[in-house]
Amino acid sequence: MNGPEIHVEFAPELRLFLPNGRRRDGAAQVATDGVSTLGHVVESLGVPLTEAGPLLVDGREVPVSYVPVGGESVSVRPVPRPQRVPGAPLRFLLDVHLGTLARRLRLLGVDTAYESTDIGDPALAALSAAERRVMLSRDRGLLRRRELWAGAYVYSTRPEDQLRDVLDRFRPELRPWTRCTACNGLLKEATKEEVAGQLEGGTRATYDVFAQCTECGRAYWKGAHHEQLVAIVERAVAFRSAMDG
Repeated sequence: MNGPEIHVEFAPELRLFLPNGRRRDGAAQVATDGVSTLGHVVESLGVPLTEAGPLLVDGREVPVSYVPVGGESVSVRPVPRPQRVPGAPLRFLLDVHLGTLARRLRLLGVDTAYESTDIGDPALAALSAAERRVMLSRDRGLLRRRELWAGAYVYSTRPEDQLRDVLDRFRPELRPWTRCTACNGLLKEATKEEVAGQLEGGTRATYDVFAQCTECGRAYWKGAHHEQLVAIVERAVAFRSAMDG
């Protein structure tokens, strides 16, 4: 038998997670059982807890462990921005579907691990916890896993918008041109002789300034695509600066 009901209302930013029939008004009547926590109720309606901010019951803030009582009115707010991740340096982990975003974050000097193969949700969640990295994903099931250190849903499918969203939500420190876009290792200055084995004849004759990854050894220079990369960096830095006022 169903118990007394509570009224749950979601902020507009969270309604995309709800079933189609509930997206317009963002509200639901939910039966209580005296056991299920409010966190469980929120996730059962489709919203990952990584995206839920303050939970208000009849106007007072409660933790996700709160067990609601029939007749109460619940308001689920979005995560406040900027979002602070306590207890560890801000580092990210991206799943197999976010390779372009991973490369752009690394281009900006943000510590970003990325799995180029599908290692499965349990392994990703365990890696997030082991290395204390914020899991970025569009996989709602992955973001519901309890093992995660922290997580965030990536709302857009466009890399430019994805990058802006991450910069707005977490406000990471940017140190462009300091990380390898291939493996996330730190870059160091390198002589032409040190990277000669990776250079073709035209490159060897044309360029004199190089960097090299301290982890994988990959060489970098200002090649044909450098202007495109500069544009990405300049837009991101300007956006980040504007947020800081």
